[in-house]
Amino acid sequence: MPEITTADLLNRVQSNEDTIYVVNFWATWCHPCIEELPVFSSDRLQQWTKPTKVLLVSLDFKSQKDKQLLPFIRDKKVSHEVMLLDEGNPNEWIDKIDKNWSGAIPATIIYHQDKTVFHEGELDIDGLVEMINRIN
Repeated sequence: MPEITTADLLNRVQSNEDTIYVVNFWATWCHPCIEELPVFSSDRLQQWTKPTKVLLVSLDFKSQKDKQLLPFIRDKKVSHEVMLLDEGNPNEWIDKIDKNWSGAIPATIIYHQDKTVFHEGELDIDGLVEMINRIN
């Protein structure tokens, strides 16, 4: 599992014109985050003509990667790409993701071309589909 910075993430999601990137910020210690994870595996995410890629960005502590995060991903059979955000003070990087983000998780942001749609809090599949429809 890669450890990434905010700059790495932004370079990735802003580099492909055709792909819709659904980026979810979560952690294994966040109960609403865990409840929300199945939403990102819904078959309804395959309905668009443009490729859709889900990136799960873990905010778990780096020291918990081997003990908690990797076993969680393996045990829950998480199929999407998971990366660990390796950043320091959240006050220094949260605004780079979205100025409206308080820092609470779960949080989801969708990127397509030069557009973004942001949601703070838990999503159901209808809410996620609505977000993608707004950006598509």
